[in-house]
This record gives sequence, structure tokens and C-alpha cells, in this order.
Amino acid sequence: MSALTLESVSVSRGAGPVISDVTLTVESGSVTALVGPNGAGKTSLLESISGVIGTSAGSINLDGKPIGKLSRVRRARAGIVHIEQGRAVFPSLTVLENLRLTARSQREVDEAIALFPELEKRIASATGLLSGGEQQMVVLARAFASKPRFLLIDEMSLGLAPVVFMRLLPIVDRLRENGVGVLLVEQFTHLALSIARDALVVASGRVTYQGPAAELQNSPEILRHAYLGTPPPPRETA
Repeated sequence: MSALTLESVSVSRGAGPVISDVTLTVESGSVTALVGPNGAGKTSLLESISGVIGTSAGSINLDGKPIGKLSRVRRARAGIVHIEQGRAVFPSLTVLENLRLTARSQREVDEAIALFPELEKRIASATGLLSGGEQQMVVLARAFASKPRFLLIDEMSLGLAPVVFMRLLPIVDRLRENGVGVLLVEQFTHLALSIARDALVVASGRVTYQGPAAELQNSPEILRHAYLGTPPPPRETA
């Protein structure tokens, strides 16, 4: 099974570290939710994986091979695709033209449209005329058309109403079913946890929880302490 692995990764910006000592494995066909308060270092961690910024310590590996010295372009060619914050579409281009930017053949365009059938009726429309939710679908479809092995998604819900975001979550789950490993940074914590197998909570630049997403989803108390960076309450014993 393919895997994206971080070992004791730290990232610094300016005067000091923004996130420290992160060890994480994202397997193909799985979703890992990366959650935490604003300013915790989540975006910086994703940027270090995709090569936007460098790491200050630790290693990033793809199928056991170090990729920390590869450029962002070479990491993308290796299958690590990063959807950054905001809807990065080309508004003057049609939906079809946006998809063709990353697809290597018409087959890949057709497969992306099949995964996002809502876009089929808008295929010839300028992307700038679409709703926010539709534009985010274009971003996801364009990423899928590039045949990613691992998809890093940073705040997909940014600027969207929760009801619109809930329409996008099943699409991410379908990407997982297609064998893509997903690392999902999301402000709507419980919605992200609902489709994730694993979860990582970071607060004040360090990991405060790492384990099953279901445990966080089912225990508001553990989640609250993870966000605050304080020890969780002791488990009750029989």
C-alpha cells in the first residue's frame, strides 16, 4: 500500500517554529483530518509537504523514499497535489478549459466530470460565473484530473455555508474510494471527522491528539482538551 509519511517534521517561519515534531502516515485510500485552532500551524504543515516551504527538521517520505529535497513541481509530478486555501480557479476560462489544465487526456477530463456530475451542465460556462460551491467542485475536479496519489486539502469550506460544504464532503469520500490518500485541514471539525479514519489535532504548534477520528467525534471532552492543548480527563475504568 502506498503511503505518505512524515517523521518528526518541524516547520519554521520568521523568528521561530510554527509547528514541531509531527510524525504522521497517510495511506492511500484513507482520509486523515488535521484539525485545530487558527494559527496552530496546519497550513504551514501542508505547505511543507507539497514543497511550498521547507522543513526545519525531520523527513517527508513517499513510499519510503525521501522527497524533502524535491521541488514543488517534482512532488506534484510524483502525485502529491495541494489544494490551497481559497478557490483557485481561472475565472475567465470555462469549466472544461480549467479541467484541461491538469488532465493529460480527454479520458481524464471525462472521469473527472463523471465524479462531479453537477458540473456537466456548466461545462461551457466561464468558471467565474459559478457559485462558490460549484467553483470548489471545479478545483476538486481539476485535482482529480491530474491523477493524484495524495491530496492535501486546506480549508475547502472557506467562504462556504455549512450546507454547501456538506455537499462537497461525499466527493472527498469518493476520491478516497478511488484510492487517493487525503490529508484534510478543515474548520468544520465534526464534519471533517465524519469522513476521516484518522485524526491529528494541533494546538500552539504541537500535536495534542493523534488517533482514530471516531474517538474525537464521539468525545467532545477529548476534543476540547486537544484544542486547548491540555491533558484529557482520565478514562473511566470498570
